[in-house]
Amino acid sequence: MSKSVIVKSQVKELAKVDGKPLSVAEEFYAALEEKVKKDVENACRRAKFNSRNTIMARDL
Repeated sequence: MSKSVIVKSQVKELAKVDGKPLSVAEEFYAALEEKVKKDVENACRRAKFNSRNTIMARDL
């Protein structure tokens, strides 16, 4: 199993509507993990395509 790039406690802290907490399903964490990994991979490709070794906000 690979190391997680998200922090579940931080996600849970953000999961609120009108200040009221929502429950977070395990499947949400898994889906978010995959989305973040794909976004980082794509940002890396874009940075390299633009001859940079630094990923930046504009790569998202």
